[in-house]
Amino acid sequence: MAAIRTQLERLRELAMDQHGLVTTAQALEDGIGHAELSKLVARGRLDRVAHGVYRVPQVPETEYDQYALAVLWTGAPEACLSHDTALMAWDITDINPDRTHVTVAKNRRLRRSGGGLYVIHHQDLASGQKSWWQGIRVTDVPTTIRQCIDADVPTYLIRQALERAGRTSLLRQADRQRLTDRLEERDGNH
Repeated sequence: MAAIRTQLERLRELAMDQHGLVTTAQALEDGIGHAELSKLVARGRLDRVAHGVYRVPQVPETEYDQYALAVLWTGAPEACLSHDTALMAWDITDINPDRTHVTVAKNRRLRRSGGGLYVIHHQDLASGQKSWWQGIRVTDVPTTIRQCIDADVPTYLIRQALERAGRTSLLRQADRQRLTDRLEERDGNH
């Protein structure tokens, strides 16, 4: 006889792979309705942390929760960390962004409150331009550096990223050269 899993156990399973977070859409997809979510919050079994996002308190917090929250807050399945935040995530520069940068599809319009902590970018990204960092979707290194060049991130940080990533398998030589040329063109050195 199969064991019956409670709604909270089902939510906890989802949250384990998302830094303790679960969205309303994911709960609905799993058969847990709005009324049940409200009851779990009222009973202190879930914490509402943003519009459409809940924390399962039984899942330990991590230092990466804020980044997972930023991506889930958008409600967009294609959302990923990008630009300055992805540059920081890849640990290839000394950048320290004051807000979390997230990219969603060009046609995606976000109409939710609480986004003051985030910079939302609109760009259609191919699946090959995304990767994973700490269980959170993030732009790959070449895409990240290109985004940062186009967003006028200071040149010294871009050069640092090109140098550090160029010494790893994260950035192929051909991509490094192409991005260096793009940086020089941006800076008028071409």
